[in-house]
Amino acid sequence: MLPATTASVAANTINKGDVLATARIAGIQAAKQAALLLPMAHPVLVGTVYVNFALGDTYIDVEVSVDTVDRTGVEMEALTAVTVAALTIYDMCKSIDRTMTIERVALWEKSGGRSGAWRRDEALPAHGGD
Repeated sequence: MLPATTASVAANTINKGDVLATARIAGIQAAKQAALLLPMAHPVLVGTVYVNFALGDTYIDVEVSVDTVDRTGVEMEALTAVTVAALTIYDMCKSIDRTMTIERVALWEKSGGRSGAWRRDEALPAHGGD
């Protein structure tokens, strides 16, 4: 996104309201609705959902952590949450910046489920220009 957009989000001056608070709520709701959106996903009892943001000069990183006591993993819930949170940021900021992109959605770590624990070994490429 443009540096002015990130600055507006940080200063909470976007016309539609508090972008990060709204995106956090959207992400939490999305995690709880993943099975309705993804035809082959199992309904999972979602416990806690953490949606966090890191602002750079030209980007906002969105990170989501989802916990459950269910017997399966919740990576689809986390990926759905991060994507919907990013879409919410886009929706709330599009009136001032249509150059924004949503990039590099990725699973970093999971535990539980049939496949057990998994952790990404390699880092994703750095942000363009930052």
